[in-house]
Amino acid sequence: MLDMSDDDHANRLGGYLRARRALVTPDQAGLPAGANRRVPGLRREEVAMLAGISADYYLRLERGRDKNPSLQVIQSLARVLHLDELEQEYLLGLAASRPRPPRRRKPERVPARLHHLLASVQVPAFVEGKAFDVLASNPLAVALSPRLQPGHNRLKSLLLDPEEQAFQQDWMRSAEAFVAAFRKSIGDDIDDPRFVELVGELSLSSERFRSLWARHDIRGLDGGTADVTHPVVGELHLHRDKLPVDGLLLVLYYADQDSESHEKLRLLASLAETGTARVETGGSDIRT
Repeated sequence: MLDMSDDDHANRLGGYLRARRALVTPDQAGLPAGANRRVPGLRREEVAMLAGISADYYLRLERGRDKNPSLQVIQSLARVLHLDELEQEYLLGLAASRPRPPRRRKPERVPARLHHLLASVQVPAFVEGKAFDVLASNPLAVALSPRLQPGHNRLKSLLLDPEEQAFQQDWMRSAEAFVAAFRKSIGDDIDDPRFVELVGELSLSSERFRSLWARHDIRGLDGGTADVTHPVVGELHLHRDKLPVDGLLLVLYYADQDSESHEKLRLLASLAETGTARVETGGSDIRT
């Protein structure tokens, strides 16, 4: 199951509301904290009061007895829970979702043109699937990180591999972003076997994943920047772009022209060509 309990799996709206109200402090909501508060964050009745709905109705929402709140109620709850635009959109999706029969997972196949593109670009580039499986990569991506070769999963590497954790200059922040993006990537595919497998494995093996997963954070799959420390060339400040192609993501890392990081990437490419840096290439499909 994807959520941390059977109840949350069957009642995703209620699970999300519980998780998010636990993250809002009384001070943030403009309420006195009090001395006998037994729950983290806001109480149910406080959320209801601030949202302008009855406590009984809010209780029905959390317990899954009412799964069709109006847009006005959703917007009021989003305001009280301090949700941003993306999180409010996610909450709306939970309120509108309907049960679906389980679906068989389709193999994620990398089109031939993407393999050709990976071979031609002069920056670290790879293709990842919906569950952050690395499906194909070019030699410079693998020279940047051996965890970017096909067969690896980026979320597992980040949470379980000490070398990847040392590679990330701000591992804690990277883990938060990855787990939140993973939940966003899952969307309504809560019964997808690959997602179920990953959540189960990481829930058992990573305390950090368990704590982040319980927060129900949502983050987009956009690009940004990456600050990493390579064991050979040292610190790198890179831009990261993610381009959707046929249900997959093409990810490219590059540095500002003529910057120190740009020169280090050129050195890394040279080392990869001469075999000084450990490079392994490949590009097979992932079929699990």
